[in-house]
Amino acid sequence: MSLKLVVSSLVFIAFSTLCISVDSNARGADATGKTKRTASRMYGQYCISCHGSDGRSQTKKGKYNHARDFSDAQWQDDVSDERMFNSIMNGRNVRGNMPGFKDKLNEQEAESLVEYVRRFKK
Repeated sequence: MSLKLVVSSLVFIAFSTLCISVDSNARGADATGKTKRTASRMYGQYCISCHGSDGRSQTKKGKYNHARDFSDAQWQDDVSDERMFNSIMNGRNVRGNMPGFKDKLNEQEAESLVEYVRRFKK
């Protein structure tokens, strides 16, 4: 095998590996290549039907279930990250009927949702 063919093959393999890595990261993959879910994606999957895209809970389902308005500055100031985390994982039945998501989210995902919800504060 010629040196030129070996070098060309190695360059091709390195370039292919780089392209796969960049593509995986664009999809939200971690270092192992396993796809991870972003907070935005999880919010869209689990929260948006009640809390709405703007966090104000003006959806039909949100109004019916008395879902929390995440844009309420007073509530944002009063509630701790721990309480939000526990509500996400275990649900809440105080004002409405929010299901828990501990069977669908891991702790790191729930923590990222807490950070995401904080962004709705007005």
